[in-house]
Amino acid sequence: MPRLMSVSLTEDAVRDRRKTVTRRMGWQYLTPGTRLTLCRKVMGRRKDEPLVRIVDVEVVDVRRERLDLITPQEVAAEGFPDMTPAQFVAFFCGSHAGCTPGSTITRIQWRYLGSHDTERTTA
Repeated sequence: MPRLMSVSLTEDAVRDRRKTVTRRMGWQYLTPGTRLTLCRKVMGRRKDEPLVRIVDVEVVDVRRERLDLITPQEVAAEGFPDMTPAQFVAFFCGSHAGCTPGSTITRIQWRYLGSHDTERTTA
């Protein structure tokens, strides 16, 4: 069974398949070939809030790198084509406690699996 990953901040880019990369503070033991199910929200759901599974992906690359080395092309691959690298770094640090521009993060790249409309909702 694929591991679950939340994409709540970039759900539209995932649904449009514009997002092919994500950066995470953890996930450093993820390996290429791992399958993930991208979901609206995984942790922190209310008791009555369903788990919305959007699409399955396969990890093709995982590496650790400094956050502040992100390029404009990578910001677009993250699903934020209108942000500059500096704006993305500020956004990322603002939404991840303890993160600084010089933090080493995990860069995860994937390819989409299956049909375009694979949303499933479970309790």
